[in-house]
Parts: sequence; structure tokens; C-alpha cells
Amino acid sequence: MCIIVIIIVLAIIITISIVIVKTKKTNIEKVSTTIETTTETTEKMEIKTVSPTTSTSTTTSDTTLPTSSTSTTTSTTTSTSSTTTSTTTSTSSTTTSSTTLSTTTASESKFNKWKQNAITVAGGNGRGQELNQFNFPLQIFIDKNKNIFIADSTNHRIVEWKYNAKEGQIIAGENGQGNQMDQLSDPSNIIVDQQIHSIIIADWGNRRVIQWLNQKQQILIANINCWGLAMDKYGFLYVSDYAKNEVRRWKMGEYNNKGIVVAGGNGNGDELNQLDTPTFLFVDEEQSVYVSDRDNRRVMKWRKDAKEGIVVAGGNDEEWDLNQLSRPHGVIVDDLGQIYVADYGNNRVIRWCEGKEEGEVVVGGNRIGNQSNQLNGPTDLSFDDEGNLYVDDYNNHRIQKYEKI
Repeated sequence: MCIIVIIIVLAIIITISIVIVKTKKTNIEKVSTTIETTTETTEKMEIKTVSPTTSTSTTTSDTTLPTSSTSTTTSTTTSTSSTTTSTTTSTSSTTTSSTTLSTTTASESKFNKWKQNAITVAGGNGRGQELNQFNFPLQIFIDKNKNIFIADSTNHRIVEWKYNAKEGQIIAGENGQGNQMDQLSDPSNIIVDQQIHSIIIADWGNRRVIQWLNQKQQILIANINCWGLAMDKYGFLYVSDYAKNEVRRWKMGEYNNKGIVVAGGNGNGDELNQLDTPTFLFVDEEQSVYVSDRDNRRVMKWRKDAKEGIVVAGGNDEEWDLNQLSRPHGVIVDDLGQIYVADYGNNRVIRWCEGKEEGEVVVGGNRIGNQSNQLNGPTDLSFDDEGNLYVDDYNNHRIQKYEKI
């Protein structure tokens, strides 16, 4: 009887042991499965986390890295997520650096600045007719050697002021005011062609455009109320007629006609197809004509063959705010399309970007005066090959040079 009891007890113990062992094995398998599942989930999460980064990198760097490099990075992501993360981060960092460099370069070239205290490089010796003086200089031209050509209007002459010279020399109009071929009357604008020793002059007081070629004179256009002149790269001559409120174009050498109206010509007014006392001109590479529409207090751009212009500066009444101009005169447009205007009534030079609602003061704007940081009725501006800015300081009878920073 005792033996039977012992056998039963042993059987129970063995059975319990088997159950325990099976239970442990099952738990181990479950834990293992959980670990594997967790590992797979983690890997998937890592891959998904890397994927948006790769996408961002591709968008940022499409101008820097070829598409094939991005594909290789994606392939690496599938095989080793940690390596991919490192590679992607490196790519993103490189791209950002490249983009920043490009932006900085563009910014530096786009927003040039000049010293605010100018150097007087011509005139500045009071109003007069001596060779070191001017009498209301109206327009300037700077050549590649930094020689300055000046329309010395009320002295009725054109003066060349050599680089670093103490006085100028008369190159046209040395015979005083008059209407003879070798005389001028209030010249307002010039175009200089040094290769053929030619100067085309808007002889305002004589209502004619005249050319001085090797000291010989020829009237190109007669009976015109000329003010501004410009010439495009094809040799077409543009003249603003302030009385007819229009700009006309002539083909070089063919002046025995009335020319073609390229801006205005629809009477005096402030509509987009009209002008009110057009003065200075600039023509760009695409033959678009920029007109200082003086009494409308704006600068207009007329594209080639356009029927009306667009306002690119001013046009908001006559005050000194940054969206306004006061009797604008000289205008220049740089290679980036930035428009520089001699804002006569506000004693400043202001820069506008086409499409912007206001400009920014480049130099001047420190009230009327004759100090080195002041202007008194600027009428024209020009740049030399180094980017230095020259301003015709009309009422101070001097030419100011602002050095580029």
C-alpha cells in the first residue's frame, strides 16, 4: 500500500515538472517573438524617420547634387539606417552651406553701398566760368579712365575733366552762347564716343541735337525741344522732347525723318500712355526705355513696341517718403535691374527694384547743403568701372564721387 502511494506521488511530481517546463518554454518563445517584433518595428521606425530627411535633402540640394547621388543615399537607407542618417545629415549640411554661400554672394552684389561722405572730383570752387568752375552742370559721363565729361549748361560748353586734374578743358562750345555751328546754348545732355572722337549734344537752348566730330559740327535733328539723350547697343539714338511729352528714336545716320515714337506721344498727362515733361533717359539691353517723367514725379519703363509704360519708381505725389520722388532727373539701371534715380527735389540718390513699392536712399538725403554728405539738387549720376558712384551736384556746382564700400 505504501509503495502505491509513493508511485502516485512521484507521478504527480513528474507531471507538474513537465507542465512547468512547457510553460517556461512557451514564455521564452513569446518573449523572443516580442523582441523580434519590437526589433522589426524599431527598424521600420528608423527607416521612416530617415525617409523625410532624405526627401528634404533632395528638395534643398537639387541644384547642388545630381539626382543619382540622392538615389544612392536612399539605397543606403534600406541597408543600414544608422549609416544613412549620418550620410543624409552630411549631405544636408553641405547643401545648406552651398546655398548660404550663393545667397551671400548675390546679396553682396545686389545691395552695393557707398561711403556717405563724398570727394569733390570736379568743380567745387563756386559758381563761375573759370576752368576750375561750373555754372549749373546738368549732366555727366564717366569714361573707362575715370575722365569726366560735363554738360556745363549755363556756361554753354562741354568740359572734359581729366582724372585727378585741378581744372577742366573745353571740348565743345568755347565760343560762348549762340546759335552758330560752333556755339551752344544751355546744353542739357551728351553722348560721348571716344573711339571716333564724337560728342552728340542736346543743345537745349537752340532746339537741336548737334554732333561734334573731330571739332567739326553737324546738326543731326533740328526744331526739337530736346532734353535727354540715350543710345542703345544697336546705335539707335533716343531723344526726349519735353514740349511734346514724348520720346523718339532714330536710326544712326538716318535723321532726315521724324523718327519713331517709343514713349508718350499722347499729350500731356499722368495716364500710363502719357508723359509730363520727360527729361533724362536710359535704354537697357532689351531696348526698354526708362524715362524720368519729371512733372509726374515718377520714372516710367516703356518696353520695346509697348503702347503704354509702367511706373517703376515714384508716382505717389511729391514728398520725401521712400515711395515718392520730387522732380526726378538722371536715371540709370544696373545689370540686376535696379533703378538709380537722381531725386532732385529731395537732394538724394534713391535706388528702386522694379516691382517694389518704395526705394532706399543710396547717398544724400541729409537736407539741402554743401557738406560732403549733402547734396543740393542732384541732376545726374554715373558709375565708373570700379563701381564708384558719381553725382552731378547741380546747385553746388560740383561733381561728387562716392567710393564703393
